[in-house]
Amino acid sequence: IIMGALSAFCALYLFYQRQRDHHSKTDFGRQSYVVDIKTKTIKNNTFRTVIWTGQQLQVTVMSIPVGQDIGLEAHKNIDQFLRIEQGKALVQMGKFEDNLTFERKAKEDSAIVVPAGMYHNIINTGKTPLKIYSIYAPAEHPYGAIHKTAHDADRAELAELIEDD
Repeated sequence: IIMGALSAFCALYLFYQRQRDHHSKTDFGRQSYVVDIKTKTIKNNTFRTVIWTGQQLQVTVMSIPVGQDIGLEAHKNIDQFLRIEQGKALVQMGKFEDNLTFERKAKEDSAIVVPAGMYHNIINTGKTPLKIYSIYAPAEHPYGAIHKTAHDADRAELAELIEDD
């Protein structure tokens, strides 16, 4: 019983440590929330803004400039669902970073599902910013995170890695 209680306490502690700012003006996690996700996604002009973070999932909106991409990445223990609300893209995935064997064109209203551990990238191939929303299960980014550019996102992720060490 003591070990179970200790494990539960540690899990809650780690979850709340990761969620430092509980008064975000952009992340409505931990409360009921209804949003016109298409409008919210299309109006977003940041590379990534977290709009809802819970214990089991997280919702972000993204804007990828013309000719740019989300950046090749893999989330070891996180499944991801993405939906394109505006624009055109090339979706690449593969089990290995240097061997992306899956390539598909995607456009407005396309859904993209990325299994945990799968390397993936999404490249904006259109003439307008690519507007995407993404659902991570479980959460991937800190509560309330806003990354105005891909460079800001890279710096924040590097800082998280350094902090975790």
